[in-house]
Amino acid sequence: MPFLSVSDVSKQFGGVTAVDHVSFAVDRGQVVGFLGPNGAGKSTTMRMITQYYEPDTGAITLDGVPLADASLAAKRRIGYLAENNPLYEDMLVHDYLAFIADLRELAGLSRRQALDAAVTSTGIESVYYRPIAELSKGFRQRVGLAQAILHRPDLLVLDEPTEGLDPNQRVEIRRLIGALGKDRTVILSTHVLSEVQQTCSRLLIINRGKIVADGAVDRLIAQAAGAVEIAVEASGAGVAEALGKLPGVRRVTPSAVPADGRVAVTLTVDGARDLRPEIFALAQARGWTLYELHRQAGTLEDLFQQLTQGGA
Repeated sequence: MPFLSVSDVSKQFGGVTAVDHVSFAVDRGQVVGFLGPNGAGKSTTMRMITQYYEPDTGAITLDGVPLADASLAAKRRIGYLAENNPLYEDMLVHDYLAFIADLRELAGLSRRQALDAAVTSTGIESVYYRPIAELSKGFRQRVGLAQAILHRPDLLVLDEPTEGLDPNQRVEIRRLIGALGKDRTVILSTHVLSEVQQTCSRLLIINRGKIVADGAVDRLIAQAAGAVEIAVEASGAGVAEALGKLPGVRRVTPSAVPADGRVAVTLTVDGARDLRPEIFALAQARGWTLYELHRQAGTLEDLFQQLTQGGA
């Protein structure tokens, strides 16, 4: 039985369909990247999982129990960091987390242990007694994560947790999410595709309210584009022309002109075959000197564009 199951879920707002019969399941311990263009239905789906919205149709279950039948018990097991990370800026970090602990009905020793664990895990010891209004964007995100994990949830839902952060802050939050994912299930929405490759083991892509891809990140990337690029740099006669005549070559694109009369091109070729052995054999037969022969497979960006441009 999957830990989280979303079955044929739909949601409309004013007659506009935001989520259209979405289904997927998530097992325990998975870190799942949830991608899609703006307006695709990501945040709406995440808000239905966290019960901010109720589905119009379909069902969401946690450990086999419908959220509609065990709303409060399920909320105790879910942590949520919303995209806009709403914080009370006039409060100290300490007071804000104490307030969240009250809402979560934490008391006694378990409360102290939960606060200590959340503060340590998110690295906010140095700002614990500072006003939230004085914190940097990075520390505000950390405080948002601290409140999301304070009650030690089994499921952590993070909507754009690195939005607006500088590159160094993104690395720090990404490391933190990776550590959090070791002992809980995480659903992570982000527009930074490199974060998915570095943080997630599985990928869901939603477009126009429908799931258009679901699978292991590496496998989906390997299937991206249906074509690959091969960079070739060589010296000799008729390099570009001869390469363009090889079977499977779709396009020959000149690259920056190197020195010493070399020719540099990028070949776009059918993804089903690897032309490098044939290029090497051709170079030997023609007496070319090869300086570069490099194959670049499809990327997550390729996959994302193919599945979300033009309503794929």
